[in-house]
Amino acid sequence: MRVVLDTDVIVAAIRSSQGASRWLLRTALEREIALIISVPLFLEYEAVLTRPEHLQAMGATEETLCEILDAIAAVSVHTRLSFRWRPLLSDANDDMVLETAINGRAELLVTFNIRDFASTGEPFGCRTVLPRDAVGLIRDRLQR
Repeated sequence: MRVVLDTDVIVAAIRSSQGASRWLLRTALEREIALIISVPLFLEYEAVLTRPEHLQAMGATEETLCEILDAIAAVSVHTRLSFRWRPLLSDANDDMVLETAINGRAELLVTFNIRDFASTGEPFGCRTVLPRDAVGLIRDRLQR
């Protein structure tokens, strides 16, 4: 299954050792799902995760966080943003996440920010879901 994780999901996965976000990241790192990223999305991951408040909450150094980001980059399917669909959403950062999902032919865009994404990805075959819902969908697919 091809999946895009919004930055808020990556932050939750790294800040908490449990929960749906952590399960999704672990599943991606184990290559059980195809994690789709683009250069702008990856740069956003890096910019947000290396903020002092996140480093402090995680009890991590910037070096440790870079190792995690390197692992994400190593297992991800990199996609180019060859088609620009902007503006579809009210937030330019959300547009970038949606563009990654559309260009990467993702089946799921996973975010805590469901309201802002609404059903904009559905015409492109991409469903926007909460992390807990993504876990159920992915588990169902993996068990087949």
